[in-house]
Amino acid sequence: MRVWAVANQKGGVGKTTSAVALAGLLADQGQRVLVVDLDPHGSMTSYFGHDPDNLTSSVFNLFQHNGQVPDGLAEALLLNTSHENIRLMPSSTSLATLERQSAGQGGFGLVISRALAQLWGDYQFAIIDSPPLLGVSMINALAACEQLVIPVQTEFLALKGLERMVHTLNMVNRSRKQELPYTIVPTLFDRRTQASLNTLKLLRRDYADHLWQAFIPIDTKLRDASLAGMVPSRMDANGRGVLAYRALLRYLLAQSLPRKEQVA
Repeated sequence: MRVWAVANQKGGVGKTTSAVALAGLLADQGQRVLVVDLDPHGSMTSYFGHDPDNLTSSVFNLFQHNGQVPDGLAEALLLNTSHENIRLMPSSTSLATLERQSAGQGGFGLVISRALAQLWGDYQFAIIDSPPLLGVSMINALAACEQLVIPVQTEFLALKGLERMVHTLNMVNRSRKQELPYTIVPTLFDRRTQASLNTLKLLRRDYADHLWQAFIPIDTKLRDASLAGMVPSRMDANGRGVLAYRALLRYLLAQSLPRKEQVA
């Protein structure tokens, strides 16, 4: 299983859209894909037609066992989606209480890694959608993944969020056995605006070593896919947003190698 996480400490930059679009393209190829929603807002969960306010079982249940994951629990939490090759580990609003419940307790940083280990042979890919804040959920996403995707909206304020995210990543890397590779993805690009053009120029200047040199354009069909609960590639396989995500997927596949080790 390859495990990718999509994260940024700023909201509204296209994290969920990116996670779902990549998952959909992989699933279209026949890959079995697990998507994991670690955001208390439950955007990915809602995307696939489930209500995070009313779910009685969710990823939150994984954190109720002192950092361990009972056998079979991860599989029991999974829900179907609109794509036959994608299954969802949903979020719920209860996840918002995780920081308070885990305060002063150790062992919570590897819960998602342990849950994925139970599902290792069942899926070729897992894609984690992270919340836009540093906390237990994001630390779990960063600990579990082998490749990090950082969507950055092409506007000036998003650069500040990127600075915070890279700072967080540097801190996390100091505690990992090896550095976590990451790819910065310019999103919501509108070539008609000076803000988008200038921000892309700054990204290419300051983050060249980790930047995907292309961009995800603004595309209303991505929003239409969300409203329909469909992966974008099944809404419009040749839309400009989907074509951009397809190019991004090719890049990520070339960058990422399957991880052999698992967390016991």
